[in-house]
Amino acid sequence: MAVAEFRFYEELNDFLTPARRRRAFDYDCAPHATVKNAVEALGVPHTEVELLIVNGESVDFSYRVAAGDRISVYPQFEGFDVTPLLRVRARPLRNPRFIADAHLGALAKYLRAAGFDALYRNDYRDQEVAAIAAAEHRIVLSRDRALLMQKDITHGCFVRAQRPLAQLEEVLARLDLFGTVAPFTRCLVCNAPLRSLPYTEAVGRVPPESARCHDEFFTCDVCNRVYWAGSHTRRLGAVLAKVLARHSHIAMTE
Repeated sequence: MAVAEFRFYEELNDFLTPARRRRAFDYDCAPHATVKNAVEALGVPHTEVELLIVNGESVDFSYRVAAGDRISVYPQFEGFDVTPLLRVRARPLRNPRFIADAHLGALAKYLRAAGFDALYRNDYRDQEVAAIAAAEHRIVLSRDRALLMQKDITHGCFVRAQRPLAQLEEVLARLDLFGTVAPFTRCLVCNAPLRSLPYTEAVGRVPPESARCHDEFFTCDVCNRVYWAGSHTRRLGAVLAKVLARHSHIAMTE
């Protein structure tokens, strides 16, 4: 066994037992364990970790823990430039494409409404989520630590909030995405990008009253749905506006 000293920072402490939170502690690692093995054995998914410092030097997940090591574990730094340091992943999460597990359907809908590419099905299996995320370089959104510990998943976010709107705000804040919100540019149903639909083509595809009251329409070329600024869109837009306004208020007061 190799006894090493660990210290976890910020929100990574949420995954630890109370006695180990916000303090340095000794941990007996399995023989020849990598630091990734040790971190996950302590309950922290590797997708939540951005930086590992061992004895003052940055390392990657393959580093093998030695007796007496002092290991500091830091969360994602998506809002900051830490490129001079060695990251544990090949690239940061600057191309936000998501896949939500089977329990986060409402969050996926809100992300699509905000303009983000967010895959979702209510029958996804964990292995399928991991395979899609690896093949398409997607960020896995989940409340399941075991899923985020799968080795094929390189980018992921453990969603702490339970209510969908709070989940949306959490994801946008953690990945610093408020500035890239583009409301109503994706289909809420199938996730495909929307395109502008000429008025002459919209007539006959929308209710007559909507055709009389609106002159701007958008369509999804995958499922052929047509969107316009009806009551449902206005309500959803108001919800997004509240989230953005809250972030703007917080940013101005910090």
